[in-house]
Amino acid sequence: MRLEVDITGKTFENAAGERHDVIAGVAFALDAGEVGVLVGPSGCGKSTMLRILAGLDPDFLGRVSRPAGARIGFVFQEPRLLPWRSVEDNVRIAAPLADEARLSALFEILELKAHRNHFPGELSLGLARRVALARAFAVEPELLVLDEPFASLDAALAARLRDQIAILVDGRSMITLLVTHDVDDAVRLGDRLFLLSPRPAKLLGEVPIRTPRRERGDAEVAAIKADIMRRINGDPARQDAS
Repeated sequence: MRLEVDITGKTFENAAGERHDVIAGVAFALDAGEVGVLVGPSGCGKSTMLRILAGLDPDFLGRVSRPAGARIGFVFQEPRLLPWRSVEDNVRIAAPLADEARLSALFEILELKAHRNHFPGELSLGLARRVALARAFAVEPELLVLDEPFASLDAALAARLRDQIAILVDGRSMITLLVTHDVDDAVRLGDRLFLLSPRPAKLLGEVPIRTPRRERGDAEVAAIKADIMRRINGDPARQDAS
């Protein structure tokens, strides 16, 4: 099972009729079991790229090859929960065939056990994001797409949610693609990092991380982050080495 991406161009036209280039050249591939992370500045086209990869935006130049018939779990920047449905119902609507044992395990890992009968209006942003994650994982996806899942969360809450995602990802054989502008999140979660330029997005380089997520210490994380910043800032020696 493999995701192959070769986007050579993506443009859009605003209400004034002005044409804007969003993506100018991004190509990579991911295999089952890998977590790929698109890292780039805000507004560079990362979310647009995810919509293309998930098949939600067919208007682009290039090619995207997804596993045939793959189930896709998509976590948007906003939780997008149905306000008139409980937490459990929001998850079951997406995965009506999910058994109780699987859902209970998801709710336990994501700290939602006590909130199954609550409604979205009763949840904090952190809890609402957890429900969106539970919904995506409940469909047993073969391709999981995460669009800035830690946005607007404080550092401690984001770190806890990041650890929970790592537990869920490590227990499944699927292709995972995450978008973030936070290098720390990228290094702690990703197996391969794809560094993007400002809009229109181009691939600046790829950073593979071979140490398993649970074994990455603070010193190694700091070293990888420093390497990434050198690449982003255009250190030619690092670009040649990649």
